[in-house]
Amino acid sequence: MLSIAFIAHDRKKDEMVNFVTAYEEAFAGSKLYSTGTTGSRIMEKTSLNIHRYMSGPLGGDQQIGALVAQDELDLIIFLRDPLMAQPHEPDIIALLRLCDVQGIPVATNIATAELLVKAMQRGDFAWRELVHKYKPE
Repeated sequence: MLSIAFIAHDRKKDEMVNFVTAYEEAFAGSKLYSTGTTGSRIMEKTSLNIHRYMSGPLGGDQQIGALVAQDELDLIIFLRDPLMAQPHEPDIIALLRLCDVQGIPVATNIATAELLVKAMQRGDFAWRELVHKYKPE
């Protein structure tokens, strides 16, 4: 079972909801996490169960980052708004840095998200599942 996190800036939330709704079946077998409002909005439109953390500016990005640091995530879909300054930009940069350190794939736009979900559907993330299966508790 893959572990996936969803994060979306305010002006990208509708896009995230539409994306996850379109690929609901692909995400159904995964352990899902999200920042607060994004997760609520997705759950309103789908039958997916998502563990929600705080809103990004209130620490949710850091909570997701803790999962990355502990190697508990396999994929993050983080729809960023590159045209809007974010007050919690240091948290965002820290999260992306952790993903680079841990080798966690991150999609920051719909095109990349779709490529990663297609790879997931093909089974290209099977190596991540094996890592978790044999990881000592």
